[in-house]
Parts: sequence; C-alpha cells; structure tokens
Amino acid sequence: MERQRVLGVHGIWQGRTSRRELTKDWTEALERGVGALHGTPEAQGGAPPVPAVEVPHWTALLAKATGRLSGDDVLPTDLTPFTSDEEAFVVQALDDLLSSEERAYAARTDPTTLGLPKLWPASVTRLAMAYDRRKPGGAVAKLIGALREVHLYLTRSDLAAQVRAHVSEAASERTSVLIGHSLGSVIGYDLIRRAELAAPGPTGTALHTFVTCGSPLAIPTVRRGLAIPDGKAIVLPPHIRWVNVFDPGDIITGGAGLASAAATVIDVQVDNGRIDPHAATRYLRTVPVARAVTGTWT
Repeated sequence: MERQRVLGVHGIWQGRTSRRELTKDWTEALERGVGALHGTPEAQGGAPPVPAVEVPHWTALLAKATGRLSGDDVLPTDLTPFTSDEEAFVVQALDDLLSSEERAYAARTDPTTLGLPKLWPASVTRLAMAYDRRKPGGAVAKLIGALREVHLYLTRSDLAAQVRAHVSEAASERTSVLIGHSLGSVIGYDLIRRAELAAPGPTGTALHTFVTCGSPLAIPTVRRGLAIPDGKAIVLPPHIRWVNVFDPGDIITGGAGLASAAATVIDVQVDNGRIDPHAATRYLRTVPVARAVTGTWT
C-alpha cells in the first residue's frame, strides 16, 4: 500500500512549540491511530504504512506587533479589548450556538454578576453566561478566544496570506492528505478553495483527502466570514474526499459536525475524553483519522 504524505495545519495557541515538535507530536499521534486501526477486523491482513507527516509552524512567522494570530499560549481575550467588528462577530457566533431559551436567559442577565473576563463587552458577556450554563468550567472563554483568532484570520488579509504561503511552501506534488485542526481547518479549506497548494504533478494533483478535526466551520458565522451565505453548501473539488472528525464535547465546534453545511463531507463522531476534547493529538490518534490518512476509508 502506498505511503500517504500528510500536510498538517495546526490551530492556535502554538507559540511555544516548533515545526519539529509539531511534526513529531502529530506523527506519534497518527502512529497510535494507525496501530489502533491495524487491530480492527477491517485492517487484518497487513498494517497500512504510517504516513509521512509535515507540520509547518505558521505561528512562528508572525511578529506580536502585527496584531497576533496566537503568538503565544495566552488567551487573547485576557489581554486586548475587542474592536467593534470583533465584538459583532463573536456575538453572532455565540448567537448561532444558543437555543431560544438560552438567548432569552442572556437577555435578562446582568453581565456584572459573574466573574467572566472584564475586558469582554456586555453583549459578549451576556451570551457567554448563557452558554456557560450549558458548558460550565470556563470552556466558553476558550471558545471566545478561538473565535477572536478566527475573526483575525478572516479579516486581516495580510496575515492570512502570510499563513497560507508558509503552509503551502511545505506542500509538494506528492502531498496526498491535508489535515486541518481547529483554525487550521479554516486555513486548509481556504488553501483548497484558492488553489494555493502545490501545482498538480504530471499525473494530476496528488491531494485526494482533506481531514478536518475540531473545526469551527460548523459555526455559521465562521462560514459567513468565508463568504459562504446561509443555506449554501461548502464545496470542494470533486476529486477530494472530505472527512470531518468531531467530538460533541468539543466547544470549538459547537458540538456539531459539518453534514448540514457541506454536501459531500463525511462526518464522523469520536470521543476524545473529558480532559481536553479539542486537543489535536486526541483527534489525530483516532481510528477515523487513521482510515482517512492511510487511504483505507470505505
């Protein structure tokens, strides 16, 4: 069986790592998944070869003075005030995720009564308090931090272009699988739709699989930021299989998959445990990801 070549696109809060460390961590996690797949009846008769992995460290190229796309591992919500556009984006995204009952609760709450971050505008805090009742323990702060970074990517075309160029430089004509985790799934989709990955080889493009893990593309406001109107499906070139892996406990996805947003996506639900269901390595070691990256998907 041919060895797949994987290009990984990491998410935010990776400022304290490196290309070497990310590649090592992703490779080890994928090896665990391939090992688990080999232990299933579907894989009897020969283990799929472990893919060759490359994870460019796009965070490293961004100076803190440029506006930040997670230059370190501190939630940006704890450090900088919201802009008006950022506030509107986060409010819309939270509103997407809340039920009508939760919205009603948010409308009647006093945002000064709970100890949520003081730099949040009242409009954000009210909705965060409502979502916090569903997902207690501070998870909503992680969601808001991620949404702010997604907004920055979607609205700062100069930073976004730097990120995409840095990732695409690591691709080659033999790159067959693209994996995007968290914001990396948005970047990966953007690379595909803009046709900015390596040019096709003599037998056609090698890229045949796109894997998204813990993707905020499940949130309608994020898709609107990519100029995808409500009700319009996300589409990829027909030769690319799209596998989306999500944990219902992963707050960055809103607990949802992409089946309602993308016509050809294969949605797969996993259980990454309760400690950190959004962690990239937890997704990468799952059997569905192993099937996707080894070309054994059925």
